Amino acid sequence: MAACTEKLRGLRAAMHIVIAGCGYLGQELARQALAAGHSVLGLTRSADSALALRRESLPARDADLSDAAALARLAAECPGDTAVVHCAAGGKGGGPDTYRTVYLEGMRNLRAAFPGAARFVFTSSTSVYAQTDGSLVSEDSPALPDRETGRLLRATEDETLAAGGTVLRLAGIYGPGRSVLLRQFLAGESVIDVRTAPPATPDGRWVNQIHRTDAAAALLMAATGALTPGIYNTADSTPMLQRTIYEELARRFARPLPPECAPDHTRKRGWTHKQAANSRLRAAGWQPHYPSW
Repeated sequence: MAACTEKLRGLRAAMHIVIAGCGYLGQELARQALAAGHSVLGLTRSADSALALRRESLPARDADLSDAAALARLAAECPGDTAVVHCAAGGKGGGPDTYRTVYLEGMRNLRAAFPGAARFVFTSSTSVYAQTDGSLVSEDSPALPDRETGRLLRATEDETLAAGGTVLRLAGIYGPGRSVLLRQFLAGESVIDVRTAPPATPDGRWVNQIHRTDAAAALLMAATGALTPGIYNTADSTPMLQRTIYEELARRFARPLPPECAPDHTRKRGWTHKQAANSRLRAAGWQPHYPSW
């Protein structure tokens, strides 16, 4: 990590990075950017959140991504060499209307507010790959989500790419204080998605994860120009089957395995079963500090 930080410092020592959505991931990006000698401005939904970040010495302002005029006023205060990272979240349980407002319209408004930005970066999701055959998916694999939320992510990707930007398709994020897999397991809410119809999934579906530290490092590379514009899968190097994960958790916590259930096809971003390959990102110089969940 230290070598990567030194490389980034030498590449872009004076970048100003606007982080639209300075939450769990955005705050880590801000910390890494500041440590590497860059200036940052985090944008949050509420004034209270922005104040809390400032108390932690993270520069922040409250800003509504749906308010194009307010974003333009904010952009006028930023220096010329500014990169814009859209890593806002759609909110727990957010549906198509929220996705359209936060992601697609949010990126359009950011593009309009920062017409001279050095670059744009968008955090998408590996859920845009709708494959259910357990295959290894690269950035060249079909990304044809079967849910409206996924299609809105794809539209936002296209909006970003049209600006010459970079898209990071993130796997499930975990890190300090956050692990959906562990929380669900300890709460007795986990299941192993067993499908008998071909292609069968006797050990459940593939799970793709990324540690917050590694995801933020990839974002910093994209924001500072260390990545060629385009699409990058941002996942660790070890996709894992559900049964493998839960067997280890059951051993560590002396609890029974979760029950086997049929796949839940009503999930917000659809039910998928694939392995996300990170070879393009690694070839660009990124190496995960946490290669396995």
